[in-house]
Amino acid sequence: MADILAFKKPKAAKKHRGNTLCRRGFHKWVVVDTPFDSRQGRLLTRYRCERCGEEKIEARSR
Repeated sequence: MADILAFKKPKAAKKHRGNTLCRRGFHKWVVVDTPFDSRQGRLLTRYRCERCGEEKIEARSR
């Protein structure tokens, strides 16, 4: 005879793991690249969140 598997509904915590942190502003930023902006004369840093993929750019001031 075959074994009977119980199919359970995934818990909400496991289903939304990581996404709730990003929705509340706790992103996991990783540096993607650092291009130079010739118009402003500044070095830019581009960040991308590992969980949700949102991007932000910061300019280094003098």
